[in-house]
Amino acid sequence: MAVLKVKFDQKKRVKLAQGLWLLNWLSVLAGVVLFSLGLFLKIELRKRSDLMNHAESHFVPNSLIAAGLLSCAFNALAGKLCYDALDPARFARWRPWLRPLLALGLGLAALLALAALGCWALRGPLEGALAAGLRSALRFYRDTDTPGRCFVKRTVDLLQIEFQCCGNAGFRDWFEVQWISNRYLDFSSKEVKDRIKSNVDGRYLVDGVPFSCCNPSSPRPCIQYQLTNNSAHYSYDHQTEELNLWLRGCREALLSYYGSLMNAMGAATLLVGLLEGSITAGLRYLHTALESLSNPEDPESDSEGWLLEKSVPETWKAFLESLKKLGKGNQVEAEGADAGQAPEAG
Repeated sequence: MAVLKVKFDQKKRVKLAQGLWLLNWLSVLAGVVLFSLGLFLKIELRKRSDLMNHAESHFVPNSLIAAGLLSCAFNALAGKLCYDALDPARFARWRPWLRPLLALGLGLAALLALAALGCWALRGPLEGALAAGLRSALRFYRDTDTPGRCFVKRTVDLLQIEFQCCGNAGFRDWFEVQWISNRYLDFSSKEVKDRIKSNVDGRYLVDGVPFSCCNPSSPRPCIQYQLTNNSAHYSYDHQTEELNLWLRGCREALLSYYGSLMNAMGAATLLVGLLEGSITAGLRYLHTALESLSNPEDPESDSEGWLLEKSVPETWKAFLESLKKLGKGNQVEAEGADAGQAPEAG
């Protein structure tokens, strides 16, 4: 018994073909948007790859790029099919390609659903990559003379200024790393010697932060050094000076930025996937309605369209049997090829 059977006359078939034609070309535009989103996300991830410890996943942007290109190709072909559907001579040329095209539509809808889930699931791996990458960036901030790390300082400073953040989880992260290069330390100074000797690893640690952590909205000049020493500054209390520095960590700021991108892209991808699924279902109705004309010689005769020719269990059973036959066919061919080989001479 056919599933979701619908009766069609000539007028309904024309309306279905015209509606699908319009939806297909709208989906071509949606495919271009998906491709652009994937490309934008890939560029954004690569732009800050130094801050992600090279562990960021490009599965999501690559999936969006592939789905966008596939969507453009599929919907362009499907739109042409819908345009030719009501001309028997033109439609006859499409008959061998209908089933592969429907399978391609289902695969595209599945890929879009997977890409949408990937957008929403990327936050966890991204958080770990950012945490490790930002720790490394803070540690190498001072290495402006080391090949391969010359631009880490510039990258971190621009990041903190652009995203109005400081440190990894907060400004106190700078207290745990030596972010001032030895090149700019006076080792004849007793204070410098004492600080280095007081540290187990021989690092020069200070309760200070780089200039890029300063909040320009602060009414007083930025205090960068001796941040926890209230007596070092006039009328200063480090626990209440909230405007002096950015209090939000850069990991949280980047996660918020990428999270909003992921949510928007995931929703857009899911909507396009639903649209592709609807178009594939419409193509199936158009296909079966044209194949089941009561009088094939009369294009105006009535017909019936359906999604599945048999019930869901029967369709699934037939699909499994076809897979088994395909496997047995490949096995027989392989055995025949082995039997056809001449035995090796002793």
